[in-house]
Amino acid sequence: MASRALYSSRHRMLKKWDDFEDMLEERRRSSDLRYALRCYTPSLYKGLVPCKASMLKTIVLQSDHLQYVIKQVSLESGESSECVTEEASLILDEMAHRLQLSTIRFFAFTLSKAFKRLFRSVCVNEEGIQRLQQAVQEHPVVLLPSHRSYMDFLMMSYLLYTYDLPLPVIAAGMDFMSMKFVGEMLRMSGAFFIRRSFGGDKLYWAVFSEYVKTMLRNGYAPIEFFLEGTRSRTCKSLTPKTGLLNIVMEPFFKGELFDVNLVPVSISYERILEETLYARELLGVPKPKESTSGLLKARRILSEDYGSMHVYFGHPVSVRSLAEGKINRSQYNLLPRYIPQKPSTDTHEFLKDAAFRLVRIQEENMVLKPWVLIATLLLQNPDGLDLSSLTEQTDWLRHLALAFGAFLDWPDHAACSEVTSCSLALHRHLLIVSAGHVQLNVTEALQVDTTPEEAVFHRAVVVLSCASYRNQILHVFLRPALLAVAMQSANSNSKDDIYNCFSFLRNMFSNEFILCPGDSVQDFEEACYLLMKRGVLQVLEHEIVMSASGQSTLAFLCAVLDPFLQGYQVVCRYLCEETNENLTEKEFIPAVRNFALKLILAGRLKCYEALSSDLQKNTLAALLRLKAVRKVKVGDQVVLKVNKIAVNSLEDTLGGKIPNQKPVLARL
Repeated sequence: MASRALYSSRHRMLKKWDDFEDMLEERRRSSDLRYALRCYTPSLYKGLVPCKASMLKTIVLQSDHLQYVIKQVSLESGESSECVTEEASLILDEMAHRLQLSTIRFFAFTLSKAFKRLFRSVCVNEEGIQRLQQAVQEHPVVLLPSHRSYMDFLMMSYLLYTYDLPLPVIAAGMDFMSMKFVGEMLRMSGAFFIRRSFGGDKLYWAVFSEYVKTMLRNGYAPIEFFLEGTRSRTCKSLTPKTGLLNIVMEPFFKGELFDVNLVPVSISYERILEETLYARELLGVPKPKESTSGLLKARRILSEDYGSMHVYFGHPVSVRSLAEGKINRSQYNLLPRYIPQKPSTDTHEFLKDAAFRLVRIQEENMVLKPWVLIATLLLQNPDGLDLSSLTEQTDWLRHLALAFGAFLDWPDHAACSEVTSCSLALHRHLLIVSAGHVQLNVTEALQVDTTPEEAVFHRAVVVLSCASYRNQILHVFLRPALLAVAMQSANSNSKDDIYNCFSFLRNMFSNEFILCPGDSVQDFEEACYLLMKRGVLQVLEHEIVMSASGQSTLAFLCAVLDPFLQGYQVVCRYLCEETNENLTEKEFIPAVRNFALKLILAGRLKCYEALSSDLQKNTLAALLRLKAVRKVKVGDQVVLKVNKIAVNSLEDTLGGKIPNQKPVLARL
């Protein structure tokens, strides 16, 4: 199975990590101006010289595909072909990049100054760069970075310029176009701007897809986009989108390209620039509009210390190898290439499977800092821990994470106490450290006129900020944690009963975490293997038995998932107890947030993560998928219709009442 090989071609327990180079080290020793103006001679795809941006526009507008769609739109709308062609030309003008080396040199100079002030180091895996240098000469390359910060795409272009690689053209949201001067600068550094949603705009989709495919077919430049579609406000990987992935694979499907190389890139931050901003957004504070004035006001971050940053370029993934035995390319020969075709069911499933596995690769290659371990422990101990106990538990958790295959950046030969102290110092704005006791800064004295609601908001910002770091390591613990909760809920040693519980939880949380479709058995076996290898449990033919020393590990793993279990239960309780008959989709998030706030103020809920809009949206998505809630169009609004029996049953199962028989979902 080619797509499965994408993830499991090398066992992560045996994985040898590449060597990293701090690319800022050289920048600190030499002139930034000389660096920006240096000779730039990138390796090119098959030695081809990229055409100019103006020529690219002409090629797109004259393409058979776009001409076919223009005629279709003209017939459907009654407009002349000339008018529709003019509209297509305007769309392309709004969308297209105007990559200029002079602008890249300007960014190289200014970003060098900024990065040296923001980060202690920017570490890049050297072997990954070498693999990419080879890949760009053989086949068109698509770069797929993880997306946790606006810094991601700036850093990607900066790195490719530094290592003499072709500069990427980057899919960017239209939001940036509203930034005077900066929007145009981004366009001239390789950004092309696309709408967040195309709706049913056939012409816009045709212009966009043909523009991307033309750049790919001509080897114009590496194409870069984010599989997740947007920045993750929680620092968990988001469910991948497949629209752009289909566009870059289609030239291979249609035989226009021999192959395409997909390169997953994992970007991790010791401290995230937008940390507090994300937490506030999750609590309902509107996202600030992108503007040049806002960017200038953000200059104060240059005085902050954001620790280190790691960028890991993964192994190029061949679309040809990926599709072997999965896609019947002969179906694309039934019509001329220029006629647009909707992906078949098989193609859609293939794209979804490939997208999930590529995001899994991003997760597995994410470099984790010691702070993610400390954040995990502090969230599980809201009253705090003595520094000595925190250090001891961090060391225990480090060994557990490494045993589970975590890519942990732990300083060589450094004492755990020293590493812990350094991490606490970098994130001191989230903490109270007093008399050898460490806890999250949720008890800081507030102003006299602070309302109870404002006090909850303050605490929730700190908790959600800290949770964003815990979330970075969730993929390491996720499958063992699902098994630990399943063992607790099953109240039985039967392997079948525990698997049923595991399968239910995995299905429930499939909108929350990256869980590859169809891999339930594989994930269960992986969880059993990891916990058995750690000596936490014994897996017999028909039973799973906890060992005498396994209790503390299972308790920790259950606690990892507890905020999500509680958050989902809060949403279910709201839908059963409070919802009215005409709850609109737009009203859902504010209504659930207010319900959770009341529970917290009444002392009935201590889980501040239940206030997160991301968790609430994922819960609703799960309930819709399980048909416990339906969307119904009433007038011009979308109303949520709740099956309270089904939702109540799901709340019970999440509370540990999962039945031992075949999954409860079958009855819903």
